[in-house]
Amino acid sequence: MSDGSTITSITALQAWSWRGHPAIEARVVTENGALGVAQVQAGTSVGQHEVHFIHDGGTRWGGLGVQKAVAMVKDTIAPALIGMDAIRQREIDGRMIELDGTPNKAKLGGNCIAAVSAAVLKAAAASVRLPLYQYIGGPNACVMPVPGVLAVLGPKRYGGGERGGEKPTYSFYCHGYESFTDASQACWQVRQEFRRILQDRKGLNTYRIDRLFIDQEGIFEHDQELWALMKQAIEESGNEGRIGIQVDIAAGCYYDSKTGLYKGLFSHEDKTRDDLMALYRNAVKEYPFVILEDPLDEDDFEGHATLTRELGVQVVGDDLFTTNPERLQHGIDVGACNAVLLKVNQVGSITEAFDMVDLAYRSGYAVMPCSSRGEGADIADYAVGLKTGHMREGGLDDATTRLMEIEAELGSRATFLGRKGFKP
Repeated sequence: MSDGSTITSITALQAWSWRGHPAIEARVVTENGALGVAQVQAGTSVGQHEVHFIHDGGTRWGGLGVQKAVAMVKDTIAPALIGMDAIRQREIDGRMIELDGTPNKAKLGGNCIAAVSAAVLKAAAASVRLPLYQYIGGPNACVMPVPGVLAVLGPKRYGGGERGGEKPTYSFYCHGYESFTDASQACWQVRQEFRRILQDRKGLNTYRIDRLFIDQEGIFEHDQELWALMKQAIEESGNEGRIGIQVDIAAGCYYDSKTGLYKGLFSHEDKTRDDLMALYRNAVKEYPFVILEDPLDEDDFEGHATLTRELGVQVVGDDLFTTNPERLQHGIDVGACNAVLLKVNQVGSITEAFDMVDLAYRSGYAVMPCSSRGEGADIADYAVGLKTGHMREGGLDDATTRLMEIEAELGSRATFLGRKGFKP
């Protein structure tokens, strides 16, 4: 057993998340005083194949309170793990999975397991006095990710997507630069230009610091108008060929299994699968798209495989794979997507998530870390430690400062892969 890395305390509390509802926060302390803190929160686009979260239900916090989850950590998980060595991540995660005993972590709660698992990882790194990225990736963890910056969320601009929530979301991806810092500056520059164009062309001035919510219906009839303005922003900011467009479609949010139609995606009109596939072919031909995420329903492996073969851009599985090695293996077998989103709490533990990363790399898939479920700035360390080469956003958000710190620590060893940081 490593000196000082024995777990002496595991606690939890209900915290607040940037999504506007509670998150569970786990805190793990080791014998030498090292502390690991991690949060897990519910997402907007939640795949039906993700693990089960424990929420309180009822009327408080819209049913999304996590006091039951907090009690689960304190009363059941903590007694089972205290005394174990934080460095032995696989043994700790295995203990929780065995204690749960269900296929979707319904007994202990995927949010409880994921929060504790991530907190253990951070406590272990702190106990041996290593930065988290170096603890994850060793001395070769020096690849800085290509960042993106959020541009627009949600479908209300054209009066469609009643079930879409905030999806689709659009981002600019800044790949054609010499360093992460330069790419981050390009994120700021193109977003400023995009904001100016939206004001001039559409009279929109509701831009928040990180994204644009267009609540008025009738601003656009079809998102192709938005794609054209994003392309214009790239060109007029002087970044043509160096910045691309990413879209998280979450098409399953729009899919009606009874009719086989996608209800109000990209425009108010319903669309067939063939309609969408034709639209994607035109989109990558006419506009600088570099990443499409979940372009079809979350169980349409064959459709994703067809798009991957035909489009020549990175096609990411999020709801399709849910960070699950078994679902990813099925995608690999049929050629669905060429990249997978990494969200630890979709599968429930660090060990399972990192096993999924290994499978992806062995199979030639890219891995795209995402902080949307509570990871916050820690996602920067995941991206560098796992040498993913790119990540969801990261250009102007909570992770940006952490990435600049890592880049400064690495100095001349910091490597920025640019367009080679993602597929194809």
